[in-house]
Parts: sequence; structure tokens; C-alpha cells
Amino acid sequence: MSLGSLVLQVRQKYEHGFQTAHFRDTVRFRILDTKPILDTTDRSCEIHVLTYEKDWLNLIWALKTFYHYSGRRYALCIHDDGTLTADNRATLQHHFPNARIIDRPTADQDVLAKLADYPRCLEFRKTNHLSPKVFDFAAYLESDRMLLLDSDVLFFAEPTALLQQIEDSNYRLNTVNGDVSSAYTVDPAIVQQKFGFEVIDRFNSGLGLIHKDSLNFDWIEEFLALPDILGHFWRIEQTLYALCSCRFGAELLPPEYDVHLEGDINGAPSRHYVGRIRHLMYGEGIRHLTKSGFLKQLGA
Repeated sequence: MSLGSLVLQVRQKYEHGFQTAHFRDTVRFRILDTKPILDTTDRSCEIHVLTYEKDWLNLIWALKTFYHYSGRRYALCIHDDGTLTADNRATLQHHFPNARIIDRPTADQDVLAKLADYPRCLEFRKTNHLSPKVFDFAAYLESDRMLLLDSDVLFFAEPTALLQQIEDSNYRLNTVNGDVSSAYTVDPAIVQQKFGFEVIDRFNSGLGLIHKDSLNFDWIEEFLALPDILGHFWRIEQTLYALCSCRFGAELLPPEYDVHLEGDINGAPSRHYVGRIRHLMYGEGIRHLTKSGFLKQLGA
């Protein structure tokens, strides 16, 4: 390795400071010493997550903090984007023994068949890496309600408002965390003109309650015909969730669940560490949890 390459590696490793590097590269792995989460069999709601080889460890933190602080044992379905190794899957199965882990070849066979009558959906599922978060979640969902969860969300207290909405049988809206700003691939004005419903501002697909009935493939087939909807690779999945949810009925979770790039946890029940602040997941989130005794409480 050249001196220049070594210097670059060191700079990248410590870009956000020694503390962040320590919690990312050392402390983060201690979650593997905690006890498995047993009896995740409650199908009043089912958690669906999409993960990959470089993200599965963060996912364990996201799931274990949710199960610990919520006290719930919702059923769990983990979707492999095709990059998980056999060891990765075995580790996830060990920590969540009752979880369904859907490998990519199986998902491709099942989901592509379900989309045979939806040509736009089929093409999108074949070509977009995040599309399983839409189609596969819907295809494998075995409950009427789904907890949508990204692997960069950590919980620090009981998410009371979220749980109340999930468990209120009379609550018939989708509800998610609010984004920093609206990030859609379509103009909401065009959506309202063409389909007659309003797209709410700041819909973020990282955390929230989604009703199974809202994930309607007929609707998605219509939405995929909108001009330029495929224009932004990373925003299209969120856009489709927003469109389906707003047509079904949607609102944002209370402000304490909002994505925020400034400030700290500040007593919030959770924080979504999106890309721009991913380093804070380690230097702030995991650090906070470790200092509060979270790992010891889980048997590490």
C-alpha cells in the first residue's frame, strides 16, 4: 500500500473524530454479545426491513433498541437485498430466531410472478435496488399493519405515539416521521391535478405505520406513469410510499419523530440518522445507549 493510500484511509477512518471511530469500529460490534430477542410472534403488526452486507449490523441496533424500549414483540420479516453472506443471515437468525429472512433469489421468483400483470411495476422491480422495499414488503406482509423501519433509526425511549397509532384499531391512516423537507420525484401539484388527492409535505419512509391496504399495485402502476417519476434513484421508493399513503390517508408522526440534521437527541424517543448525519449514529446514538446501560440490559 502506498503512503498516499494509507493517509487517505486514516483520514476517512477518523473524518468525524476518534470518538466516532471508536463507537463505529469497536463498540458497535458489542451488540453481537447481547441475548437474542425471542417470541417475535405478535402479528397485530409486522416489522419489515431491507438490509445488505454493509448495513446489517446497524439493523440489529435498530431492531434491538425498538424491541427493548417498546416492550413489544411484533413479528419480523428481514429482506436480503442479495448481498448478505451466509454468515450474515445466520447471525441475524440467531439474534431474531422467529424472524423470516427472505433471500433475494426467492423474493425475485415470488415477487416478479406477482407483478406479471403490472408491466411498469415489473420493470421498476427489476431495475431499482430499493424497489423491494415497496413490492417485497407488500408481497410478504402477513399482517394488516406494518411497521416500516430503516436500519439507521435508533430508539432511546418508548415510542408512545407511534405505538398508540399502531395499536388503535380505529386508526386508519398511514403515519410516518417527517423529513427535513419534501423529497419527491414528482410535483405534488401534478399529482393533485391528475389523481385528485393532496401529497403531504415532508413524508419520510424511514419510520412509520403503513396499512397493508395502502400498498395497492394497481395504484403503483398508475403512479409509475407520471412524468419523470423515475428521475431520482434514491427518492423514488419514498415517493411511491408517499403517493400510496396520501391516496389512502396519511399524516406525520408528532414533531419529536422528525428527521433533524442539527441538535442532539434532546429527549426524543428515536432519531433517524439519515446519510448526512450517519456518523452521529455512532458518536451520538450508540454512545448514548452504551452510557445508559443498554448493552448490559440486553445481557452483553
